[in-house]
Amino acid sequence: MKTILNVIWLVLCGFWMFLGYLLAGVLLCVTVIGVPFGLAAFRIGRYALWPFGKTVVDRRDAGAPSCVGNVLWLVLAGWWLAIGHIVTGVALCVTVIGIPLGIANFTLIPVSLLPLGKQIVPSDRPFAGR
Repeated sequence: MKTILNVIWLVLCGFWMFLGYLLAGVLLCVTVIGVPFGLAAFRIGRYALWPFGKTVVDRRDAGAPSCVGNVLWLVLAGWWLAIGHIVTGVALCVTVIGIPLGIANFTLIPVSLLPLGKQIVPSDRPFAGR
């Protein structure tokens, strides 16, 4: 079932959201200071490309630097990517078949806003980062 949902997701919105994360990652990697943010964008982009079967958990070892980094991320790229998830989520919820995919898109908004201090793990091991 995960594979079917991932293929439908990929066709309807996953590829486009991946391209958005890829663009944000490339733009952030232009400067040395932005490289950690660019790598986070690439990591979340892979998750946005094929999300079913994976989950996001908080990392226990993330401290104050990830909090400061999340504030910078929010200003630089987070809110743009969150708007992309909102638009595609609403568009998917227009059809009955797209409602589960729209809801999945809405669940990606928190990680698109504040990605640092989070880890993406397979959903059969949701406590791997704790």
